[in-house]
Amino acid sequence: MNTITCVLEPIQRLYRGLDRLAPAADLALRLYVANIFWKAGLVKIQSWSSTLYLFEYEYAVPLLPPTAAAYLGTGIELVFPVLLALGLTGRLAAAVLFAFNIMAVVSYPALNAAGVADHQLWGLLLAVLVVRGPGALSLDRLLWPPLRRRLGLPAPC
Repeated sequence: MNTITCVLEPIQRLYRGLDRLAPAADLALRLYVANIFWKAGLVKIQSWSSTLYLFEYEYAVPLLPPTAAAYLGTGIELVFPVLLALGLTGRLAAAVLFAFNIMAVVSYPALNAAGVADHQLWGLLLAVLVVRGPGALSLDRLLWPPLRRRLGLPAPC
């Protein structure tokens, strides 16, 4: 066995081990981000009058009346985190939450530096999920191949 093989063999074993951890990491990422938005939605429905007040006087959602923005925002925070956690339409769910996250930052001018940093982290994690997809431990991975075959769609390249 030559020196290069001796050096590369442990590195390749490490990479194979990390590849086996990737599905669990994708799931953990989805659950982490989904939990954040889910909890925010629960807070909104726990005190709907406070939510309406905030949308009327604190948040400056462009193009939507405050009541419509409150219903839409709360709906997004209660539906799309569930889809993301399950990995059902995972990329779509991540993309909607990514856009929602941007709108939250734009709509709340009083957001402090720590809040902006949190939203940047969530945006980055959601962008990763949009690009990579929900991963192997997802309903998308379970349901899409049989659906694709049933519809007669070609397999991905």
